[in-house]
Amino acid sequence: MTDPDGLDFSGLEGGAEEQAADAVRAVVSWYNTQLLAEQRSPVPDEERIEELRSGRQAALADQQQLATADSQEAARITEVYAARLKELDAS
Repeated sequence: MTDPDGLDFSGLEGGAEEQAADAVRAVVSWYNTQLLAEQRSPVPDEERIEELRSGRQAALADQQQLATADSQEAARITEVYAARLKELDAS
């Protein structure tokens, strides 16, 4: 699946469900990295930490829903998370 913003998860092995899981994992990883950096900063921003935790939790909830997603829903999740990752990387 190629995202209009240039992120391409089509080369990943597995069907739409696996591609969606990889896209969600990439977003969760982004949140984990940012959360760790913020927590280790000399003066952690508690509001930012809470925002990061909330975003990560939402992604983890979507990841759990993939267990019952059909291929169309998985394709939609892949597109949403590819776009979200691009947006997060740009911020």
